[in-house]
Amino acid sequence: MSAKPQTVDDYLSSLPEERREVLETVRQAILQNLPQGYEEGIQYGMIGYYVPHQIYPAGYHADPRQPVPFAGLASQKNHMAIYLMSVYADPELECWFREAWINAGKKLDMGKSCVRFKKLDAVPLDVIAETVRRVPVSDFIDQYESSRVSTKASTTKASTTKASTTQSPDARKTVSQRSGATGVKRKKKSRKTPGRS
Repeated sequence: MSAKPQTVDDYLSSLPEERREVLETVRQAILQNLPQGYEEGIQYGMIGYYVPHQIYPAGYHADPRQPVPFAGLASQKNHMAIYLMSVYADPELECWFREAWINAGKKLDMGKSCVRFKKLDAVPLDVIAETVRRVPVSDFIDQYESSRVSTKASTTKASTTKASTTQSPDARKTVSQRSGATGVKRKKKSRKTPGRS
């Protein structure tokens, strides 16, 4: 098994020529439009664009050692992909992005933040460029923090609802003890035979 790439150049040089050329072209569209403050490097085994710890020291909530991911570019087994976290986290931007991609005459194969493609002519580079350009670092941090607050609020609400509808172990024990005590009394009563003193 080959070692994981440590740099963007390592990553690109490990790819077949055709894929390398495609990803390099998409990469240039990103780099030429990337707002000041973001950095490029290897993140999660792919080319990543992120908010560095110098700007956002807390890092990514799922793994604070990682900077907050903004975008990614990867060669997967059956396709290539660009990951756009800002589009995933902003419904208005997502709506614009989908419409712009389709208006460019390209078929959109998109998951939550992942846009899959097999050839360069399937990618409207101007749409990628504009999407990246639209989200300065300060806006992305605000967006990221807002989504974290929303997620925490939803999780707290769900936990509170679950706790209020689920009986505690102590409550179950108390009910069980009462049932046991009642059962003992019933057994004593049932031993008496009618008509005997």
